[in-house]
Amino acid sequence: MRVTILGVGFDNVTMREALVRGEEFLCSDTTHYVVTPNPEIVETCREDSEANRAVNGADLVLPDGIGVIYGAKMLGTPLKERVPGIEFGTAMIEKCAELGKSVFLLGAKPGVAEAAAENLQRKFPNLRIAGLHDGYFKEDAPIADEIRSSGADMALVCLGAPKQELFMANYGAATGCKLMMGLGGSLDIFAGVAQRAPEFYCKHNLEWFYRLVKNPSRIGRMMKLPLFLIHVAGVKKK
Repeated sequence: MRVTILGVGFDNVTMREALVRGEEFLCSDTTHYVVTPNPEIVETCREDSEANRAVNGADLVLPDGIGVIYGAKMLGTPLKERVPGIEFGTAMIEKCAELGKSVFLLGAKPGVAEAAAENLQRKFPNLRIAGLHDGYFKEDAPIADEIRSSGADMALVCLGAPKQELFMANYGAATGCKLMMGLGGSLDIFAGVAQRAPEFYCKHNLEWFYRLVKNPSRIGRMMKLPLFLIHVAGVKKK
């Protein structure tokens, strides 16, 4: 069942339920893709019909962002819990290693995917990296062909929104992957280029505040959260 917030339908699942579905996708015969919208992406979907189509067309739409949880509560249709994309992605990488599946890393600046691959293989010795490519490319089709040629079972698509969602919606089947996940800046974290917020901030749903303190230039993006809540409040009044 999906809970709709400003035109985006979120799957009402716990992390455990999401991971069960993720494993089902990974072991299936067809391509599936997972998206992890936060309030900023929801706002993008309100203005961009193609982005909206790509996000809502995903096989699993996870509520990544405490603002989404607040929005659902405001509308009287609460979601079970927040499901952070980075945690879902890490767990699925571990599952890949456990099942002997391979993963393709796509996105970030040149050199980041390589560093992420090294760190992930160190953490999960049985993980097979089928291939990798940075996020600086002009045409999508050749990248999809490269992923298909690698034989990857799963792909981390870290191109930022809505580019990653559009890539998966339009070229997912062409990659031959069984599972694709849009995970934004996760490769930077896996590579050690960026750090996730300390446990205190994560536990208290204050990751956004930690990122803002560390990088004040994000203030423009962060303003999407109050705008998102204002739009939710407007829908509630109707």
